[in-house]
Amino acid sequence: MPENEIIVALDVPDAAAATRVVREIGDAVSFYKVGLELYIADGPAVLGMLRAEGKRVFLDLKLCDIPRTVGRAVASCLKCGAELLTIHASGAKAMITAAAKAVRDADSPCKILAVTVLTSMDQNDLDSVGVPRPVAEQVVALGRLAFESGAHGLVCSPLEVAALRAALGPGAVLVTPGVRPAGGDPGDQKRVATPAQAIRDGATHLVIGRPVTDAPDRRAAALAIRAEMDFTNNKK
Repeated sequence: MPENEIIVALDVPDAAAATRVVREIGDAVSFYKVGLELYIADGPAVLGMLRAEGKRVFLDLKLCDIPRTVGRAVASCLKCGAELLTIHASGAKAMITAAAKAVRDADSPCKILAVTVLTSMDQNDLDSVGVPRPVAEQVVALGRLAFESGAHGLVCSPLEVAALRAALGPGAVLVTPGVRPAGGDPGDQKRVATPAQAIRDGATHLVIGRPVTDAPDRRAAALAIRAEMDFTNNKK
């Protein structure tokens, strides 16, 4: 599996706020997630700032549309230097294949990650949209579909990492949001775990937002999580 990475989620309203976060954390973190809110508000400025600061980009747009549109959108996203890019697994095989083909055609190192069941959702939410299958089964089913259709990996709740690692093998990139240090506030995430548990279960990347960005000392918070990850890896 790839070496474990911490990705800080820039869930902030604009480029100015993102710049403050990145500069305060400094060299403690090299990878940042830019999600839909920030991308729409200030995408070009934020991505330019991250490149100027020598940071790596996880572009979390969760693309979902007809295959042709998604393929073209992926091609456009590759121009910003994103190393990770999300799509929805529920877009089905043809859409996922189109996204993967766009990466191959561009000879890009970018990895396409499929989102299965959002970490803000639980069984009641699935039932309400007409999906009777249990959350864990739905995640694995969509995960297999995505991986077999050309996605390089998945974004998944830490509670489903072990099942997906077993189902997909060591080559899948598994990026895990909903990670909270022990005793941390879960916020609006319903399926959470600690960094140590996520790594033990097979996560390759941990996406961490508020436990770092809302901390009084953001750099210290990032370093503490990094130390927990390193300690866990050394005990494997």
